[in-house]
Amino acid sequence: MSKTHDSDLYVLPEMWSTGFATEPIGIAEEESTCKALSWMKETADNYQIAICGSLAISENEIYRNRLYFIDGRKGMVSYYDKHHLFRYGHEDQFYKPGGEHTIIEYMGFRILLLTCYDLRFPLWSRYADNLKYDMIICVANWPESRQNAWQILTRARAIENQAFVVACNRIGDDNYCHYRGQSSIISPIGKTLASCPPDEESSISFLLNLESLVQLRAKFKVLNDRDQW
Repeated sequence: MSKTHDSDLYVLPEMWSTGFATEPIGIAEEESTCKALSWMKETADNYQIAICGSLAISENEIYRNRLYFIDGRKGMVSYYDKHHLFRYGHEDQFYKPGGEHTIIEYMGFRILLLTCYDLRFPLWSRYADNLKYDMIICVANWPESRQNAWQILTRARAIENQAFVVACNRIGDDNYCHYRGQSSIISPIGKTLASCPPDEESSISFLLNLESLVQLRAKFKVLNDRDQW
C-alpha cells in the first residue's frame, strides 16, 4: 500500500483515478463496471481496512461526483454525492448535486464526508443535533492559486465544529491549474497534526484519539452555544 501500511483508514483525493473531470463524458464510468471502484473494494477487503475517495460516476447519463467510503472489515460500501458543485469551473453544467449528508461510523468515529468546494460552506457542515460527528473527511482538487483558503478553511471547519479534519488534496497539473497538495490532518482546536510537503507525492499518517475529543467537548462546551436554525 504505502509507508502507512499499518493504517486503518486510507483517504484518496477527489476524482483520484482521473483528476478533476469537469466534462465527464467518456471519463465517468457506471458504478457496476467502474474499475477504480472495484480496486477500492478489493483492496479494502484484502487488507481489512477502509478506503475513501471520490470518482466520476455515470447513472443512466446522469453524472455524479461521488465520494465512496469502503469498509473492508464489514464489507460495506457507502457514498456521498458532492452537494456544492464548482460553478466557477462549470461542474454544475454536467453533474447533478447530492442533497443529503452522509455520516459513516467507523472504529468508534462518526465521520462526515465532504468534497472540495463543500469546504467553503460552513452551514452545510455545521455540527447539529441531527448532524453529530467526530471527524470530517474532505477530499479535493484544490489549486495552488487558492492554497491559502485551503489551509484556512480546513482549520476553520475543525475549530468551529470541534472535530478532527482529514483533508486530502491532489498534486500535479491539468490544463487549468497547478496543485500543490499539502494534505493535512487537523485537530479539533485547529492544530496541524500532520501534513504532506507541497508538490511532493507522499502520504502521512496519524493516530487519532477519540477520547481526547470527548474530553475537549466536555471541558470546553462551545457546541452547546451554537446557533440553532
